[in-house]
Amino acid sequence: MSDTPTNPFEQMLKQAQDMAKAMNPGLESFSPKGFETLWPTMPKEVMEMMFGNTVNKDGLDAKTRLLLTLAGLTCQGAQADAAVRQTVRHALEAGAKKQEIVETIGQMSVFAGIPAMSRALELAQEVMGDNEDEDQ
Repeated sequence: MSDTPTNPFEQMLKQAQDMAKAMNPGLESFSPKGFETLWPTMPKEVMEMMFGNTVNKDGLDAKTRLLLTLAGLTCQGAQADAAVRQTVRHALEAGAKKQEIVETIGQMSVFAGIPAMSRALELAQEVMGDNEDEDQ
Protein backbone atom coordinates (compact mmCIF):
# COMPACT_ATOMS: atom_id res chain seq x y z
CA MET A 1 0.00 0.00 0.00
CA SER A 2 1.10 3.50 -0.75
CA ASP A 3 0.77 6.54 1.52
CA THR A 4 -0.14 8.65 -1.51
CA PRO A 5 -3.81 9.66 -1.48
CA THR A 6 -5.87 8.62 -4.50
CA ASN A 7 -8.40 11.44 -4.28
CA PRO A 8 -7.20 14.44 -6.36
CA PHE A 9 -8.22 16.90 -3.63
CA GLU A 10 -6.34 14.89 -0.99
CA GLN A 11 -3.30 14.78 -3.28
CA MET A 12 -3.42 18.55 -3.74
CA LEU A 13 -3.81 19.09 0.01
CA LYS A 14 -0.89 16.75 0.80
CA GLN A 15 1.27 18.49 -1.80
CA ALA A 16 0.47 21.89 -0.26
CA GLN A 17 1.26 20.58 3.24
CA ASP A 18 4.57 19.10 2.06
CA MET A 19 5.46 22.35 0.34
CA ALA A 20 4.60 24.41 3.43
CA LYS A 21 6.63 22.06 5.64
CA ALA A 22 9.62 22.35 3.29
CA MET A 23 9.43 26.16 3.27
CA ASN A 24 8.83 26.58 7.00
CA PRO A 25 8.77 23.55 9.32
CA GLY A 26 6.70 25.54 11.83
CA LEU A 27 3.79 25.56 9.36
CA GLU A 28 3.40 21.82 9.79
CA SER A 29 1.42 22.41 12.95
CA PHE A 30 -0.44 25.52 11.70
CA SER A 31 -4.08 25.72 12.74
CA PRO A 32 -6.56 28.20 11.25
CA LYS A 33 -8.25 28.36 14.66
CA GLY A 34 -4.94 29.51 16.15
CA PHE A 35 -4.91 32.32 13.58
CA GLU A 36 -7.96 33.81 15.34
CA THR A 37 -5.85 34.69 18.36
CA LEU A 38 -3.88 37.14 16.23
CA TRP A 39 -7.01 39.30 15.85
CA PRO A 40 -7.89 40.74 19.25
CA THR A 41 -11.36 41.75 20.34
CA MET A 42 -11.84 45.46 19.76
CA PRO A 43 -12.95 47.58 22.71
CA LYS A 44 -16.61 48.62 22.62
CA GLU A 45 -15.69 52.27 22.08
CA VAL A 46 -13.62 51.44 18.98
CA MET A 47 -16.41 49.31 17.54
CA GLU A 48 -18.92 52.07 18.20
CA MET A 49 -16.64 54.57 16.47
CA MET A 50 -16.01 52.35 13.43
CA PHE A 51 -19.24 50.36 13.09
CA GLY A 52 -21.71 52.13 15.34
CA ASN A 53 -23.67 55.33 15.30
CA THR A 54 -20.82 57.76 15.99
CA VAL A 55 -20.78 58.99 12.40
CA ASN A 56 -24.48 58.41 11.72
CA LYS A 57 -26.15 59.52 14.95
CA ASP A 58 -29.54 58.05 13.99
CA GLY A 59 -28.01 54.83 12.64
CA LEU A 60 -27.57 51.39 14.12
CA ASP A 61 -25.29 50.90 17.10
CA ALA A 62 -22.36 48.47 17.00
CA LYS A 63 -24.22 45.76 18.96
CA THR A 64 -27.11 45.74 16.49
CA ARG A 65 -24.76 45.69 13.51
CA LEU A 66 -22.87 42.75 14.98
CA LEU A 67 -26.09 40.82 15.67
CA LEU A 68 -27.09 41.44 12.04
CA THR A 69 -23.68 40.21 10.93
CA LEU A 70 -24.14 37.08 13.04
CA ALA A 71 -27.55 36.54 11.42
CA GLY A 72 -25.98 36.84 7.98
CA LEU A 73 -23.16 34.43 8.80
CA THR A 74 -25.74 31.94 10.11
CA CYS A 75 -27.80 32.29 6.91
CA GLN A 76 -24.69 31.46 4.92
CA GLY A 77 -24.62 28.12 6.70
CA ALA A 78 -22.30 29.11 9.56
CA GLN A 79 -19.42 27.81 7.46
CA ALA A 80 -16.94 30.52 8.44
CA ASP A 81 -16.07 29.24 11.91
CA ALA A 82 -13.57 31.97 12.74
CA ALA A 83 -15.90 34.73 11.53
CA VAL A 84 -18.80 33.43 13.63
CA ARG A 85 -16.64 33.14 16.75
CA GLN A 86 -15.12 36.59 16.22
CA THR A 87 -18.54 38.15 15.65
CA VAL A 88 -19.90 36.59 18.84
CA ARG A 89 -16.83 37.76 20.76
CA HIS A 90 -17.24 41.30 19.43
CA ALA A 91 -21.02 41.31 20.01
CA LEU A 92 -20.44 40.41 23.66
CA GLU A 93 -17.90 43.21 23.94
CA ALA A 94 -20.37 45.62 22.31
CA GLY A 95 -22.91 44.83 25.02
CA ALA A 96 -24.97 41.97 23.58
CA LYS A 97 -26.36 39.52 26.14
CA LYS A 98 -25.97 35.79 25.59
CA GLN A 99 -29.74 35.52 25.23
CA GLU A 100 -29.70 38.09 22.39
CA ILE A 101 -27.01 36.13 20.58
CA VAL A 102 -28.91 32.85 20.98
CA GLU A 103 -32.16 34.48 19.80
CA THR A 104 -30.44 36.02 16.78
CA ILE A 105 -29.06 32.65 15.73
CA GLY A 106 -32.31 30.85 16.54
CA GLN A 107 -34.36 33.25 14.43
CA MET A 108 -32.20 32.35 11.44
CA SER A 109 -33.36 28.72 11.57
CA VAL A 110 -36.42 29.89 9.63
CA PHE A 111 -34.22 31.16 6.80
CA ALA A 112 -31.04 29.08 7.00
CA GLY A 113 -32.37 25.78 8.36
CA ILE A 114 -31.78 23.81 11.51
CA PRO A 115 -28.28 22.51 10.57
CA ALA A 116 -26.94 26.03 10.00
CA MET A 117 -28.54 27.26 13.21
CA SER A 118 -27.14 24.32 15.17
CA ARG A 119 -23.65 24.88 13.80
CA ALA A 120 -23.77 28.60 14.60
CA LEU A 121 -24.96 27.84 18.14
CA GLU A 122 -22.08 25.38 18.62
CA LEU A 123 -19.58 28.00 17.49
CA ALA A 124 -21.18 30.69 19.66
CA GLN A 125 -21.10 28.38 22.67
CA GLU A 126 -17.35 27.93 22.18
CA VAL A 127 -17.02 31.67 22.83
CA MET A 128 -19.81 32.14 25.36
CA GLY A 129 -18.75 29.08 27.34
CA ASP A 130 -15.58 31.00 28.24
CA ASN A 131 -17.73 33.76 29.81
CA GLU A 132 -19.97 31.75 32.16
CA ASP A 133 -19.83 34.35 34.92
CA GLU A 134 -21.19 37.16 32.73
CA ASP A 135 -24.82 38.21 32.33
CA GLN A 136 -27.14 35.81 30.62
